Amino acid sequence: MVSTTNWSERFADLKREIVAAIPDYERRLTQSWNDLLQELDERTTEIVDEGSNYIPQVHFQYLDTLVPEQLDDIRRKGSIVIHGVVEEGEAVEWKTALEDFIKANPHVEGFPEQDKQLSFLYWTRAQVQARAHPNVLKVCTWINNLYRAKTDKKMEGVGLDVPLVYADSFHICRPGVPWNVHPPHVNDGSTERWEDSNFRRYFADILSGNWRQHDPYELEGRLDARVSLSGKPGQATAFRTFQGWLAMTETGPTQGTLKVFPDVPLSNAYTILRPFFRPTVPLDSEDILDPKNWMFDISTPDFPGIQPCDSGLVGQQPTPDLHPHLRLEDTMISVPKFNPGDMIFWQCDVIHSIEQEHTGSHDSAVMYIPAVAITSTIIDTVPQTPQNTAYVKRQAETFLAGTNPLDFASDGTDLPYVGLGVDADIVQPISRIAMGLPVAVA
Repeated sequence: MVSTTNWSERFADLKREIVAAIPDYERRLTQSWNDLLQELDERTTEIVDEGSNYIPQVHFQYLDTLVPEQLDDIRRKGSIVIHGVVEEGEAVEWKTALEDFIKANPHVEGFPEQDKQLSFLYWTRAQVQARAHPNVLKVCTWINNLYRAKTDKKMEGVGLDVPLVYADSFHICRPGVPWNVHPPHVNDGSTERWEDSNFRRYFADILSGNWRQHDPYELEGRLDARVSLSGKPGQATAFRTFQGWLAMTETGPTQGTLKVFPDVPLSNAYTILRPFFRPTVPLDSEDILDPKNWMFDISTPDFPGIQPCDSGLVGQQPTPDLHPHLRLEDTMISVPKFNPGDMIFWQCDVIHSIEQEHTGSHDSAVMYIPAVAITSTIIDTVPQTPQNTAYVKRQAETFLAGTNPLDFASDGTDLPYVGLGVDADIVQPISRIAMGLPVAVA
């Protein structure tokens, strides 16, 4: 597969601009690239051998007992299944409530049109209750605290112990129905990873030839990163540390579940360095993985994995052809089996996808909430930052009005829904703070 994107020459200039700041850049980056490929060869073999067992799992009640070595393992793999966050019966009731809501509101928008499995709903009572659940917020706080500051400098307005709600939709995957909408990809930003100076600072160690020093959990550079320089639609304007599912059904491998490439430092390093190297043999060569068959090259403007769209460029969408050393056909592993009330999280840079086939006997349901999962409810973790706080305050206005959140386009029908969540559904102070709603003072 060869990219057909018509790249502007300014992207070749961008590559040259980036490396110009690195002394002896060709030698240093080539040495780093070769070291990275050797590490990928070893790690991808390990991932393939372990399969789903490679993903860390822990029960909710034992989160605070994990030792530093276990936390570092979770950070590196970037994904985790947390069992028993919400009572199973309560999670199942949420799925039933969502299905009842759709029946009561036949004008609900979703995809695909003929059999809606991804519903563009954000404020149903079930979703509001799930996001406000104290255990969900506790887990989001725990997940947020996997991040850290590189220095002791205080970051004004940043609080990892204050979880915020980012409203998203839900997904009910039907058995036997192909799902080709979510191939391997990374959310939030395409060429911005190289173009935006703040975002680029987050990858500074990689771009200076020191990929082993890269820490995907350093907050500096990420908090102010601009993920959409051209105003592309569908980009989250809040910083989501992790994305998540809150499971509403039992789901396992081959049943429409999540797949991940479970090594964030390696996938970040490969993604960022890949545009600076090209193969000297055909992409389908048996020797494509040999480091000797790759060379440093900044003469071309292409950025493999970035795709064109109506409003500009989208990605990252790595492919087996353009990113062969990731061995995606084998290393995109399904997360382990989970049950209603469990949560699945994956760090914001994790390459992830949804299985194309669902061979199970029942629905696989997920509620999207930045930092959680149901059959899988998707819940992304959103820490308190000035940018996020401002977003949540404006998002609260859409909740009270019953309209779509800021990052999601209106369905255009202007028809009211029956059974939306309301202010009175959010009672606990921590839940109201997370939603950007006022808290009564006694």
